[in-house]
Amino acid sequence: MPSILRRPWIWAWLAATATFAVTVALGSGRGAAGLAYAALSFGAFAAIVGVGQMLVISLGPGNVDLSIPATMTLSATLALKAMDGVPGTELLGLGVALLVGLGTGAANFALILLLRLPPIIATLAASLIYQSLAIWSNRGLRVKPPEALAEFATGRTLDIPNVALVGLLLSLAVWVALERGVWGRWLLAAGQNPRAARLAGVPVERVRATAYLTVSVFAAVAGFLLASFSGGAALNMGAEYLLMSIAVVIIGGTSIAGGFSNVPGIWGAAFFMFLVVSMLNTYGAGAGARSVLTGVIIIGIVIAASTKRNHA
Repeated sequence: MPSILRRPWIWAWLAATATFAVTVALGSGRGAAGLAYAALSFGAFAAIVGVGQMLVISLGPGNVDLSIPATMTLSATLALKAMDGVPGTELLGLGVALLVGLGTGAANFALILLLRLPPIIATLAASLIYQSLAIWSNRGLRVKPPEALAEFATGRTLDIPNVALVGLLLSLAVWVALERGVWGRWLLAAGQNPRAARLAGVPVERVRATAYLTVSVFAAVAGFLLASFSGGAALNMGAEYLLMSIAVVIIGGTSIAGGFSNVPGIWGAAFFMFLVVSMLNTYGAGAGARSVLTGVIIIGIVIAASTKRNHA
């Protein structure tokens, strides 16, 4: 047991398990299966954007993508407009979403590399442009996804939500790249000490570019799935995933100092955050209370992590 407790991801899962047990107990033990299914369904979106954000944060202090909500909205809006609800256009819509993700990721990194802007400034400024493009292209219209796509997004396979299966496949691909691939070792080396990584022959800028492209593509996929799941794209559909994408990374055990990634912890944190929000909603807490609690949790995790490093 002590060796398991030393793994950073275990704490997110223990927190999620405890919150799940409390939620079920307060509900007189009823609805456990439904709650677990909902956690898988809604937690999948937070996990997808969280895994992408994790790659960027692993690059070290100052690296974060604040354009995730706008990328989700723009990709969903343009993809649904391209499909226009016509059957058989699902791959076209997915292709449009992926192109939007690649485009926004390339634009973000161009601002960072060419203009030497801090990532937090570059992605925040870019998000205003992406959101404006989404507003211009939406024009108040709510286009529904093709029926087959909506059925897939809301459906299940072997009693597991399809959106969760997509998220798990993406997470598995990232985990393999980090644990078994050269690129994963390069990413963590660049996050620990960029100068030393360059001297060791690591193509640091190429690694950074790949990370920023990946987080945008994952955000685009999440937006595409979320719009298909909810029956259309809304201009505020990605708003809650700005703080959420950062929260699940920190709570999941990824080091904000860079050089360490934690894919399993992302999912545990995503479930934990969904269950906390679900519990607060049950007792009528507003969006403000949820945001405050999320902030308190993040601050507590950061303080605990800092204290642990100082004692190490």
